[in-house]
Amino acid sequence: MNPADIAAAPAATEITILSMFWTAHIVVKIVMLCLLGASVWCWAIIIDKTLLLRRLRRANERFEESFWSGNSLEDLFAKLSERPTTGNATLFVSAMREWKRSFQNSTASFMGLQARIEKVLDVSIVREVEKIESNLLVLATVASAGPFVGLFGTVWGIMTSFRSIAASKNTSLAVVAPGIAEALLATAIGLFAAIPALIAYNKMQGDVAKTQARMESFADEFSAILSRQIDQHTSSNRDRAA
Repeated sequence: MNPADIAAAPAATEITILSMFWTAHIVVKIVMLCLLGASVWCWAIIIDKTLLLRRLRRANERFEESFWSGNSLEDLFAKLSERPTTGNATLFVSAMREWKRSFQNSTASFMGLQARIEKVLDVSIVREVEKIESNLLVLATVASAGPFVGLFGTVWGIMTSFRSIAASKNTSLAVVAPGIAEALLATAIGLFAAIPALIAYNKMQGDVAKTQARMESFADEFSAILSRQIDQHTSSNRDRAA
């Protein structure tokens, strides 16, 4: 760099993030605003899902404590059916409703009841997992696309800076640096949005998998309990018929 060019260049002003944003090209500004909006949306999802998983974990612990305490399943069902449920409590209520429907008709057959209960439990698990996983795809999308969107803003900003340099015919650092800094800010914001989204998505996918495994384990145990009840009722009916 020629010292004469540096001396002839205007005094450099302090470059801040806000000043870089306001002096950036309109396209780069739109990219930055979109990435900031995506970051805010991701953080809202992260906070919401963190609280949801925490509430679900506590609800499962309270329900399992009541379920395995030895209390009557009828009393527990009457208590839970009166209020909204989540997690394992939802599986229990859904299976018990199917169980009680089979007893509403005294002539009803128990053939196929076990299969129906298992189907109800499977459907309930799928619905509960869908509730937990809702909006997690947004985190995955921002994590994968955020850096590329920021890179687009950077490339556009650099092209604009080069055109300005060519028009001014001045290649001093004081002229080049602000435009390059404005362009790179878009990539920085893209990474700022993508990195937390990627970490949170991987963490929450693991938590969802653990929650699903816990519900499936309870469903298997509860299905086995109801299966024994079905066998007892079937055996009693055969003794009476004999």
